[in-house]
Amino acid sequence: MSASIIGIDLGGTEVKSVAVSYPDGNTIAQETLPTCDSEFLADGKPVFARQVAELIRSHETTIGHSAACVGLSAPGLATPEGDAIAFMPGRMAGLEKLHWQETLGRIEALPVLNDAHAALMGEIWLGAARGLQDVIMYTLGTGVGGAIVSGGNLLKGRFGRAGDLGHTSVDYRGEPDLCRTPGSIEDAIGELTLPKRSENRFTSTEALVDSYTQGDPEATEIWLDSLRALAAAIVSMSNAVDPEVVVLRGGITEAGDALFTPLTKFVKATEWLPADACITLRKAELGTWAGAYGAAYQAAQKLFN
Repeated sequence: MSASIIGIDLGGTEVKSVAVSYPDGNTIAQETLPTCDSEFLADGKPVFARQVAELIRSHETTIGHSAACVGLSAPGLATPEGDAIAFMPGRMAGLEKLHWQETLGRIEALPVLNDAHAALMGEIWLGAARGLQDVIMYTLGTGVGGAIVSGGNLLKGRFGRAGDLGHTSVDYRGEPDLCRTPGSIEDAIGELTLPKRSENRFTSTEALVDSYTQGDPEATEIWLDSLRALAAAIVSMSNAVDPEVVVLRGGITEAGDALFTPLTKFVKATEWLPADACITLRKAELGTWAGAYGAAYQAAQKLFN
């Protein structure tokens, strides 16, 4: 029996929402609204809570009845119960401890997921890791994020920080990153540190890759050094988790062959091959909508399984 479900992905600038039929995954509608971060209603609640409510109402009008369930994805660490974001310091004021089921007046439970966790669940349901049970995902952009599913279970850990792959070390002698990790993969490839890594020659990965593809020696050295670090991180994490596939998503993946060709070479040169089981790299398929689909999927899993 098919059910209509809704997924919300609450970002810093935009709220993405999808209405989807479950379990087939056919999209009924997609909508967005601005987040209106740092704006508050008269009752003290953040404006983005109203935005989420409006998106749900719009979708339920489209489908003609109440959704079977709603799931929400947001930055930060979710509570162990999965009913709110417990920890999101420094931005999106009003998000921490906001209980979404109560705020939205939903009868059914409303699961809340970290945005990277939700993105991986979306890729497992409808994207590059469809139907798989053991997956690692890296999100490569301004920083580096990630998530892990092992044996079909999303790894969350004690505080919900499991899968925060950007803050794993590839150089114990390196400088501490913002989470105090020495020589982290986030600092090795994240766009935020590119000006420092290139002595202010490059401020965007796109510009770096353009120079690399044109054969610029300095750009080549910087880019390939970053990819060697990423390969080391992927190989190390694969030895720990043993995934069927490693999914890469985020702005840096738009480099295409300039990313995947040398990265695959570096991975193959250093990976452990028990029974010739090599690491498979795939580009994510759902783009910026992965979190919304993953939030919907997680809600459906809680309700129907």
